[in-house]
Amino acid sequence: MTYPEKTYAYDHRPLSFRFFQSTDRFIVEEIPLRPATGRGDWLLLKILKRDLSTWRLLNILKAATGASDREIGYAGLKDKAATAIQYLTLPARYERGLKNLATERIELLESRRTRGPIRPGELRGNRFKIFVDRIDPKEKKRLMEVAESIGRGGFANYFGYQRFGEEGRAWEQGREIAHSGKRLKGAKERLLAAAWQSHLFNGWLSRRLKAGKIVDSHSKEEAARILEWPVDLCGALQRQPQPFKLLHGDLLRSYTGGRLLNGKNPEGDAESFRRRRLVPTGLLPGAKVWRARGDARYLEEPWDDPELGSLPGERRDAWVWPEALGSETDPSRPDALWLEFTLPPGAYATTLLEEISHTPLAPQKKRRR
Repeated sequence: MTYPEKTYAYDHRPLSFRFFQSTDRFIVEEIPLRPATGRGDWLLLKILKRDLSTWRLLNILKAATGASDREIGYAGLKDKAATAIQYLTLPARYERGLKNLATERIELLESRRTRGPIRPGELRGNRFKIFVDRIDPKEKKRLMEVAESIGRGGFANYFGYQRFGEEGRAWEQGREIAHSGKRLKGAKERLLAAAWQSHLFNGWLSRRLKAGKIVDSHSKEEAARILEWPVDLCGALQRQPQPFKLLHGDLLRSYTGGRLLNGKNPEGDAESFRRRRLVPTGLLPGAKVWRARGDARYLEEPWDDPELGSLPGERRDAWVWPEALGSETDPSRPDALWLEFTLPPGAYATTLLEEISHTPLAPQKKRRR
């Protein structure tokens, strides 16, 4: 499979465990940005779904209520192979149709009036509970020590393998669509073009981390020779403690959200980064998006695509920190545990698991005999 190659941020030796997504092993719950107001012309629905994609859920909700695509609001997409609780909105005039919604895979947990629709991205985060097994009992303690270390230091905010389709090649189709010059038609073409954006972002992020590893593992003179960078720059980067090294011209933002800032003092900004006050951002190429400058632009430009004007561009946080990280064990299963943590919107739980294990976790397609 051709999932974008990742450079892991940390240097611990690989940890072996089994992970696969299923409704009884992968549980995710959205944390809404704001609660329902209790009054208004919209309904905020809290829905539990099992073995059902968000797209399929939306189609079922349309069929049950008669609402149109544009009238149903949702904050994010949730995987099919999971038990997921997510929030959606629709106009209150469709309330009567909700009685037709219940199926074996859908449960309406709550419906309350609110003042307006949910927009994509309007989440505080997602809470995960994930079962992993086939852990060497002698390694279980080290696994949690590594997870807790990553909880303190954060991890690279790669797009997960789910973004790139079953074969990992959705970005190739997206590149063809983006370069065709045609206007995007429908949600499928937009998703494919977004996969190309995501592939470029992952490539840039991997390159930045690889450069940081070279700087940290060599003398400044040797790093300068390998990277073909100035010796003084490599020496300055070595004074930054974090795996992701900040450069002149990076675009930063407050970790709690807010406007973009031009990075002008990498060493000073690195301290704010370490304290979770500022976070560097990476480019999702497209229309009307800020590009980095200076040294940061030098590393960003190979992963830009000026032809990708059919989608709006964005800046995505390059780094995230898991919150409320913990675990549950079962005395009868010494080879297994439940990992629990919360991530900000858009961050992938599988990316965190890959950083812990140092192993790609994309499901392998079975060969036909």
